[in-house]
Amino acid sequence: MVAVGSVDVELEVIVWLQQRLGAGVVVRDELDNNLADELPTVQVQRVGGGDDSFRLDRALVDVDVYAATRADAIQLAAVVRGLLLRELSGSQTDTAVVGRVLTISAPIQRPYENTALRRIGATYQIHVHPVS
Repeated sequence: MVAVGSVDVELEVIVWLQQRLGAGVVVRDELDNNLADELPTVQVQRVGGGDDSFRLDRALVDVDVYAATRADAIQLAAVVRGLLLRELSGSQTDTAVVGRVLTISAPIQRPYENTALRRIGATYQIHVHPVS
């Protein structure tokens, strides 16, 4: 029997998005002091969720897009949303099966202390379980 939470949803989404967004976009879980030099950046963080006490994890995941302009951040957030809803949903990696991806909070501008950057964020619920 596999314990609930054995799939690292953050890592799965980060690796999956990196493969699709390409080398021009940084995808990570934590921001660093060089954020302004690493634009655009997509930050993926698990912020909660629940499970079925057996295998199914229903993770809540925040995805924040940082870019130099609001237009660039909005555009990349839309691309990420499309990828998550159309391609991640129903897919499988080496370690995880993704059943559903739902939008909990659609992409919207979120405040950020550095006024030279723009942040667009969304929250998704990702239903995932281990492959075996």
